[in-house]
Parts: sequence; C-alpha cells; structure tokens
Amino acid sequence: MFICTKCDAQFPKWSGRCSECQGWGTLQEQEVGSVGIRTAKTKPAAKAGVLLVNEKATAHQRISSGENEVDRVLGGGIVPGSLVLLAGEPGIGKSTLVAQIAAGISPSLLGRGLGGEVLYISGEESAGQLASRFARLERKFDHIKYLEAEPVETIIATIEKEKPGLVIIDSIQTIDSLDLDGTAGNPNVVRYATNLLMHCAKQTNTSIIVIGQVTKDGSVAGPKTLEHLVDVVLSIEGDPVHAFRILRATKNRFGSTDEVGVFEMDKGGLKAVPNPSEKFLAERQPSPGSVITAVLEGSRVFLVEVQALVEHSFYPSPVRRASGFDVNRLQMLSAILSSRAGVNLGDKDIYVNVIGGMKLEEPAADLAVCAAILSATSNKTEAEPTIYFGEVGLSGEIRSVVGAERRIKEAERLGIKKWVGPGVIKKIQELK
Repeated sequence: MFICTKCDAQFPKWSGRCSECQGWGTLQEQEVGSVGIRTAKTKPAAKAGVLLVNEKATAHQRISSGENEVDRVLGGGIVPGSLVLLAGEPGIGKSTLVAQIAAGISPSLLGRGLGGEVLYISGEESAGQLASRFARLERKFDHIKYLEAEPVETIIATIEKEKPGLVIIDSIQTIDSLDLDGTAGNPNVVRYATNLLMHCAKQTNTSIIVIGQVTKDGSVAGPKTLEHLVDVVLSIEGDPVHAFRILRATKNRFGSTDEVGVFEMDKGGLKAVPNPSEKFLAERQPSPGSVITAVLEGSRVFLVEVQALVEHSFYPSPVRRASGFDVNRLQMLSAILSSRAGVNLGDKDIYVNVIGGMKLEEPAADLAVCAAILSATSNKTEAEPTIYFGEVGLSGEIRSVVGAERRIKEAERLGIKKWVGPGVIKKIQELK
C-alpha cells in the first residue's frame, strides 16, 4: 500500500504525484501492519451509549496566557488539557510569542490550582540561548524549566512526573520517537508524536503548545492529520520586513475562529496593538492613488491604506503586481474598470500595495482598489479623507458587504466622516 505523507491518501500503486493533494514525491510504500490495519480474532462486545440530554453541560475553564490579544483569539484563554498548534513562517515571531506566554502565564496557573512551572522543550535553542531571549524580552523566567529535544516517550514521562502547568515544544519537527523508525520531522513520526501528546494532555490535564513549521505555500508542514489531531490551530501572519503581525485561529474546538489579534514587533518583543486602525494610518500622507478602506477581521474593523501606481507600459503585456492583494482579482478589477468605467488601462502597468503588511482577502476591498487605481490614473488627491468599501461585480455594480455600519462607526471614531460604498453609489463609473 502506498500512502501520501501529506494528506494520508492511500493508493494501490506508486505514482510521482498524489491525485488528492497534488503533492509531488509524497507517496511512500508501507506495510499493511504499519498503517494500523488489524484483523479482530474475536467479536468485540457491544457498548451502551450515553444520552447527551442527561449529561450536564460544563463551561470550559480557561487560563489567561498573559497576552490579551492571544486570549482574544483563543476565546478567553487557554483551556487546561488542550493541545495548541502555532504555525508561521521562519522569523515571523513564533518563538517570541510562546516565550512571552511562558513568562506571563504563571499567575494564572497558580490561580487555577495548577503547577506554576512551565516546561519549555526546545530543539532549536540551547538553555543559554533561551535564557538570553527572556533577558532581551525583559521577562521573568524563574518559573520556567528547560529541556532539550528528547524522544516523545521521554517527554511524556517527564510531563507525568513533573506535572507542569504548561508545556511548550519548539518545534514538533524536532521531536523523534523510540518506538517508531524514522528521523525527526518525518511525517509518520510527527503524526505519531502529536497523537501521543494529545493523549498526554487529556490524561494529565496539562496544556501543551507546539510550534509547527510551514511549507513554501504557507500551509502547515507535515501530514494534514496534524491539524486534525490538535484542539486549536493558530497561525501568525505578516511580512517579516514589516512590524505588524496578525494572529488568527484557523481551528478552535473551544471557541470561535472569527477573532484576530494584532501585534507590533519591536526590540522588546511582540507588543499588543489595542488600536490597529490608528497605527496603520499614522504615517499616511494624502497623495494620488492613496485611499482608505475598512477591513472586517472577525469582530474587529481595521482601517488600512491602499496605494496604487499606474504607469505607461513599455511592454506588449502590461504588468499587474500587488502586495497584500490577490493578483488575479486585481486583473479582474482592471478589466471591469476598462470595460464598465471606460478607463483605458490596456497600455498601463498597475501596481497595488497594502500598507503595513496587511493582506486584503475579503471582497469588500474591491471598491478601494478601484478607487486607488482611478485616483492614480487621474493624478488627483482626495479633498478630504474617505472610506471606500464594497464588492464590485463583473457588470460594474457595487454590492453590499457584511458589517457596513461597523465600518462606518470605526471611521467616525477616527474622525473620518465621509464614506463611499453600497447605498452611496450603485455603479463603478460613478467613482469617476
């Protein structure tokens, strides 16, 4: 049997590419016994189910991580006995964030009657390097114990003996196993280690945070079952060359996945940003091609600057480039402006940039991008700050978006009274 190490799909014959996840070179041959297929010798006894209506629903007790933005994303804090996966690109701030959690969580652990110590297991930093990190962050670390990367069986035995309040593993790709053949980082070893850690977390009621690496396309490295096994999947996003970081939950068994946390990286670590809109617009200077849009991220509204540059093209095929915005959608909006608004863009290069490293994924940013392109084309600056939001259809109509009132209130809070969106204009040509 050939099994894909990325998505666990099974195939009777080997091929160079998995037909399920489209991964190349991911099929590996495994013995039937090694994939857990067993034949029962005796008929198993039947089990009686339990009526859920007779069970009393219990609220999840949570522990504050010491970071308000992290607690917001988790739904109020860390649930004891949960397994949390934190993923992100190299250098984005994963180790810094978990170090801050390790330093700030001790009072919350003691308040819940749990062990106040934190066990920090690192396969990427030595004890001295980790101590230097805490000193640089100016955080207390007298309650943190260090353990170098050991086989997962040793880690679980240590957790059962020490009974720490929180365990941090940096990273899961550095953990190997005594009982399973394969080196650390092997998809089978990663899956096996995560499964054992999940059982350990539930049996000991210990919260465990593991850091996971990501692939070139931004997905979590390792088998897809890694994300299915854990309770919470957190991803930290942003451009390493920019200071802002966005923390979001792509999976949360104990809460919503709508919330996001905003941080700013400086020499003292990741600092929470209580007012992201003001930060994003702090250095904005009115100029042609610069507009403001209101982005809805979970229950929060951010005001972000969108810039566009339109220049005569010297090539047969005009350039369409975007940073923080989908290039394919930019091409579609350019075609709509040419066809529906009568703007000649066929011989123009178009560049779009979202300030601060933000990524605009919701369709509500369509109108802002169009307004920025039109402003850059006409070389005109807005007379007064204006918020643009709305989805643009292929016929040039402006469609409604979720949370319009909340976007307007956020703009008014920052002193911006004018807005353009659904209800103000109906067609894209009205922007001219």
